Amino acid sequence: MPDVVISAASQVLAHVPSLTRHGSKPRRELPKDPEMAAAFAASLRTFDHAMAYPANQAYLNALHPRDLPVRPWRDLPGASRWTQSGEIMPEQEFLGLLAAVDDFDLLTLSPEVAADAAVRLAKHPLAKRLDLERVERAQGDVAAVASEAGGLEMIAGAAAFRCGQVGDESLSAHVLMDNLAAKATAALALMHLLERHGIDPASVDYVLGCGEEAIGDRYQRGGGNLAKAVAQAAGLTEASGADIKDFCAAPVPALVIAASLVSAGVFGRVAVVGGGCIAKLGMKFQGHLKHHMPVLEDVLGGAAAIVEADDGVSPRIRLDSVGRHKVAAGGSNPQVMEALAVEPLTRLGLSMTAVDDYATELHNPEVTEPQGSGNVPERNYRTIAALAARKGDIAKGDIAAFVTERGMPGFSPTQGHLASSLCYLPHAVDRLTTGAANRVMLIAKGSLFLGRVCQLSDGMSVVLERNGLTA
Repeated sequence: MPDVVISAASQVLAHVPSLTRHGSKPRRELPKDPEMAAAFAASLRTFDHAMAYPANQAYLNALHPRDLPVRPWRDLPGASRWTQSGEIMPEQEFLGLLAAVDDFDLLTLSPEVAADAAVRLAKHPLAKRLDLERVERAQGDVAAVASEAGGLEMIAGAAAFRCGQVGDESLSAHVLMDNLAAKATAALALMHLLERHGIDPASVDYVLGCGEEAIGDRYQRGGGNLAKAVAQAAGLTEASGADIKDFCAAPVPALVIAASLVSAGVFGRVAVVGGGCIAKLGMKFQGHLKHHMPVLEDVLGGAAAIVEADDGVSPRIRLDSVGRHKVAAGGSNPQVMEALAVEPLTRLGLSMTAVDDYATELHNPEVTEPQGSGNVPERNYRTIAALAARKGDIAKGDIAAFVTERGMPGFSPTQGHLASSLCYLPHAVDRLTTGAANRVMLIAKGSLFLGRVCQLSDGMSVVLERNGLTA
């Protein structure tokens, strides 16, 4: 089986405080309580605060998650919008980016907002890859569009969104806005990757999408295909694509399928992309307001990675290491982790200490704890460490050290596919090339029961390994 590598990875964020009220939870709850709505608006962060927030800087690969300061997290001094793996884009520019990737004139911006966005994006490092004429054409009468049948006022006086077809829930303005935002953030991540690594867009054969969106119409509500839409937006003229759906777990199956396609010789270079999810914005806002915190779920994430044949340098994807959550595996967290973390390593004859970094559901605990969801990464790492002790790979007294040394604090936005180890890819590439790690295990989990089709969860894992490692 020919070796396959991840040769490049990127991460981006878009700070979208004005769009946060369109998240599923705020959209349902804020209209019920004017006082809560006022508190929500007053608790939104400025761009400077969102940029300097330590978890966001870790997501952008400005610092490793283990180097995060002690919580509660305060603004990091000297934080930058730009990092080696991407950027955090301010809302003024993101509105222009939405217009630049809007093929159906769904978005209307006020003349002032459109002009400002066009000027800003013309100065962006990726300006030559953006359709700035579309940004200028997006200007119009925001109030008139918002008052159309099915129209949506995105931002009062600044932006409005048309529905695709009145009466089709899948083409409602809210759904289409979410889908366009996913396309924009995924395309932004992919364009950064191409630019920073000098990759010819025409050299990418295929794109796999692993986001949370459901693109379709009344007859095929989740038909897709965001991957090909992102390929077009990023200028991948020779690529096609498809979407991989597995709830939050989709990124690891997407990487495994991409590696399998390359290993089989079907394609030479495959991109895996995932965009942000407006529906998840402000999901835990009630806990934040209760604890007098800012609304932290005010960013959309995006990610992209390139999978190709072994280049002798980049981290290898061990296709013989794939772990699956089988139907018969059981649904408790220890059973899931047994299937995903323990079984693949046992099959390879490796101890659990042979993995330097375990990357699993890396949700930011400052987002989840105030709402009562606990510290998800810490819970998972304790389970993995306990399984390592039961297996005899570590002593029971070494469980805490295992968690500290091989786990990490959560840092990802609560957009499940991003947190399910996709957010760690730029860190993994660095750690396995210029860093001190030899193996990284990516573990993704998904809650299929949320779709009310079956009671099961799902998951997949895979090991990334330093190129040339023989031991």
